[in-house]
Amino acid sequence: MKPNKLDLSSVDGTQLNLEALYQIVPSCFTEVKDDKTGELRRVVDFKTLRQLLGDNAVEDADEMYQFTWPGKQEARREAARPITKTLRPVVEDSVDWDNTQNLYIEGDNLEVLKLLQKSYMGKVKMIYIDPPYNTGNDFVYDDDFARSQNEEELASGNVDELGNRYRKNTDTNGRFHSDWCSMMYSRLMVARSLLTDDGVIFISIDDNEQRNLKNICDEIFGSSNFIAQLIWERAYSPKNDAKYISNSHDYVLMYALDLEKFTIGRLPRTEEANARYSNPDNDPRGVWKASDMSVKTYTSSCDYKITTPSGKIVEPPAGRCWRLSAKAFAERLQDNRIWFGPNGDSTPSIKRFLSELKYEGMAPTSILFYKEVGHSQEGAKEVVSLFGNKGVFDGPKPVRLLERLITLANLKSDSIVMDFFSGSATTAHALMKVNAEKQTSYKFILVQLPEEVSETKKEQGYKTICGIGKERIRRAGKKIKEESPLTTQNLDTGFRVFRLADSNFEEVKKAPAEYDQAQLDLFLNNVKSDRTDLDLLFGAMLSWGVQLSLPMTSEEVDGKMIYSVNDGDLVACFADDITENIVKAMADKQPLRVLFRDSCFARDDAKINVFETLKQLLDWSEEEAMKNIRVI
Repeated sequence: MKPNKLDLSSVDGTQLNLEALYQIVPSCFTEVKDDKTGELRRVVDFKTLRQLLGDNAVEDADEMYQFTWPGKQEARREAARPITKTLRPVVEDSVDWDNTQNLYIEGDNLEVLKLLQKSYMGKVKMIYIDPPYNTGNDFVYDDDFARSQNEEELASGNVDELGNRYRKNTDTNGRFHSDWCSMMYSRLMVARSLLTDDGVIFISIDDNEQRNLKNICDEIFGSSNFIAQLIWERAYSPKNDAKYISNSHDYVLMYALDLEKFTIGRLPRTEEANARYSNPDNDPRGVWKASDMSVKTYTSSCDYKITTPSGKIVEPPAGRCWRLSAKAFAERLQDNRIWFGPNGDSTPSIKRFLSELKYEGMAPTSILFYKEVGHSQEGAKEVVSLFGNKGVFDGPKPVRLLERLITLANLKSDSIVMDFFSGSATTAHALMKVNAEKQTSYKFILVQLPEEVSETKKEQGYKTICGIGKERIRRAGKKIKEESPLTTQNLDTGFRVFRLADSNFEEVKKAPAEYDQAQLDLFLNNVKSDRTDLDLLFGAMLSWGVQLSLPMTSEEVDGKMIYSVNDGDLVACFADDITENIVKAMADKQPLRVLFRDSCFARDDAKINVFETLKQLLDWSEEEAMKNIRVI
C-alpha cells in the first residue's frame, strides 16, 4: 500500500449538511454510483424524507412566511461551495511568531472562513463583527451573486476585469439591500459552523439593515437562539443640526449557537446596587432587600388575611393576591424571612438576601450606556492616542464596548474570539486588555480584506486597512505591557500573520499526452516556484484540520529539514530523496499525522517502502496508516 493524497480543498458545505442530516435520519439515505469516480456515494431519498416529516414538509406552497431577496439562492450555494486557495504565512509582518497563539489573516473573509473550517469548526467561543453598515460608502467584496450581469457591470464600472466589485452601494442601485443581504448571508452561514456549542455571536449594525440582519440571523441561527438586540448609546451629545431626530444609537444583535447551552456572563456588582441592601434587624445571614409580597395574577389559595406583629390585620392590595400560599408564608415567617417594617405594622414583604442570590454579579441590561461602554468619539480618541495623529481610521468602536461584549460572552480559559471584519483591530486591543486585567489567556483570530486606504492615510505610511490594524495591535500590546509591567510578563501580545493566496500547486488539467516534454515535470513537482516549505506546511495544516496557532519546531537530518507541529500533531518533510534515517527520526516523534511531498519519492516503490516502515515503527494498522500518512 502507499499513502493517499491529502485533500487540499476547503470544506464542502453541502457534504457537511448531508453528514448532519445523516446523523438525524440515516434511513432517508441511499447509495448511488458516482458517474465520475465509479464509487458509491451517499445521497438523500427525498421521498423517504418527506414520509418521515409527515405533514411538516412544504413545497411550492401558495403562501408561506419567508424572508428572501434576489441572489439569496446563489448566496446559499456560495457558502457551501469549496475552494482550493490557501493561507501563506507572513513571518516578517508577525510579532513573536514562535510563541503567540493569535492570528491576523489578510484576505476576503468569506474565503478565509471556508479555509478555517477544517481546523476551527466548533472551536470559536465568541464572534464579533462590525460589518459595513450599507450607508452608501464604498462597499468592497469579491462575491458576485448575479453572474449573468458580469459584462454589464464591467462596462458600468461596478466590477474590475477579474470580476471583483468595487463601487458605491448607494440606494439608487436596484440591488442596494439585496447585495448587502447576500454578502452577509453567505458569511454568517460559514461562520456559524465555527462556533462552539456554547458559542455566541455579536453583530454591530444601524437602522439601515437592522431589520434585514435580524431576519437573516433568525434563519441562520434560529429565532429561538436570539438573546437580545442591545442598544449602544454611541453619541454623548445630540446633533442640533439633525433634520428630524438626532440618531444617537446603534445596535448589537446577539445570538447563541444553542441557547440551552449558553450561559451569559454577568457584570460586577456596583456600589449603587449593593447600597440597595441593608440589615435593619441585624439578621445573621447578612444584608437583604425587601421584595413586594403581592402579585397581579390572582390565586384563591393566596388570598388570605395576615396579622402583623403589632396586631394590625392586612389584606392583599385591591385586585392582587399574595405571592405565597398561607403555608409558605408561615414557613418563611418562622424562618425570619418576612419583614413588617421597623414598627411591625407595615404590609409584609419578603427578605431577599444578597448572600443567597442565584447568580453572582448583576444581570446585564439591553441598553449599553456610553458612560459604561464608551462612545464613538472615545473609540476615535483611542486610535489617535496610539498613533499620535488624527484620521488614521474612521469610526473605530471603543475598547470598552468590546470589553463588555467579551464579559457577556462568558469566555473560558482556552477560548478563541474571532472578528472577520476586524477594521482597526479594536477586538484584539480589548482582548489583550482583558487578558492583562484578569490574568486570562483568551486568543484572537482577526480577518480583514486588504482594502486600499485614502491618500491621506497613505501619506501616513499605510497602504491598506490591514497595515493600520496590525500596527494598532503592536502599539496597543506595547502600551498595555508598559502600563502594567508586573502583571503582563506572560501576556500574549503577538500575532501570526497569514495572507490569502491561490493554491500552492499549479493546476494540472490536461492529460500527460497533451503536454510537451518540458511541461511533463508538472506531474512530478507541481508546487509553484515561489512557495516555501512553510507555505506547504501551513497549507497542509489547514487541509488536515490542524490549528494555525500551534507551536512548531524544525530539525535537520541527513541535510533534510523535518518539521514538527505541536510536538507531533503533524510531522512533515518536503525534501527529495527521503532516507531511512529521516523516516526513523520522524517516527521517533510519535506523530499523529505524517506528511510528505509526492516528489520526495522518485518511484512508487520508494513511497510504499516508507509507508510500510512508518507503519511498523509506529505500530499502526493498515487502516491507521492510510488515515495518518498523506502526500501532497
